[in-house]
Amino acid sequence: MHSISKKLLSGAIAAGMMVSAASSFATNIGTGTVQGSGALSAPVVWGDVFGNATATGTINGLQVKARVLPVLNMVVSGSGIIDLGTLSSAAASTGAVNVEIGTNAVNGASVTARSTNGGLQNTSNASVYINDLTADEVGDSYKYLSAIVAADDSSYAAFSQTAALNTEVNDNSTSHIIYTSTKPQQLSGVDDFSFSVAAQPNIETPAGDYTDVVVMTVTGNF
Repeated sequence: MHSISKKLLSGAIAAGMMVSAASSFATNIGTGTVQGSGALSAPVVWGDVFGNATATGTINGLQVKARVLPVLNMVVSGSGIIDLGTLSSAAASTGAVNVEIGTNAVNGASVTARSTNGGLQNTSNASVYINDLTADEVGDSYKYLSAIVAADDSSYAAFSQTAALNTEVNDNSTSHIIYTSTKPQQLSGVDDFSFSVAAQPNIETPAGDYTDVVVMTVTGNF
């Protein structure tokens, strides 16, 4: 009888040891890391059960990066010369070019025009100008103008564009704003605005050839 009790006790102990081995907690069996990141590291956890069980490790913070390069284009029509022809004091003579802007600048673009001479300057006498100043004793008219020529070619509903300059030009320091837009726009082959130059001499303006050089600058608002 005493021998039977020992055998039963021995069997109970063995059974208890088997249950303990089968019910231990989940185990970290490895590590998920991102090389060179320093902080991105997480344990891989196994549920301690064979069969249909899985081991899982999660890295939260693997960053995806990309870049879109800025694009800004300005296309001016013509040959690079605005020829006003022979001027008359009876009426203004006007010449124009069309301009298209293409950009992916988030806040659109602007275009300015600046006179190099501060008016049409006489090529034989640098002190004689066609502008509205009277420093050369004769007041004339020399203007920059701009206007929208086509519907916008932007896909953005909030896009707007403005070209409405009409001003006398008499210095070489002012950059006159001739066009602005507010969102990205396509370079589609359709001109966005026109830039015009108009001149009307006084009846006493000295005869001769006159010239000016216009500096046009486009700025993308990235």
